[in-house]
Amino acid sequence: MNEALFSEISMYVLLTALIAFMGFIVFDLAKKSKAGRFGTFILFTALGAGVVGFIIKTVMVEVVQI
Repeated sequence: MNEALFSEISMYVLLTALIAFMGFIVFDLAKKSKAGRFGTFILFTALGAGVVGFIIKTVMVEVVQI
């Protein structure tokens, strides 16, 4: 396994773990602040928008390289 392949695999694995950890942090924040259903929905929508933006960027970069 060369360094480029290792870097690519580890980026996807660790990035997924980071996104999951951020989801846990947002959930804990919503629970501790008693945000309710709507507040929790807004918090996760903001986090989800960032994740979706990253995924769209990654897909577009791959499409342009083809």
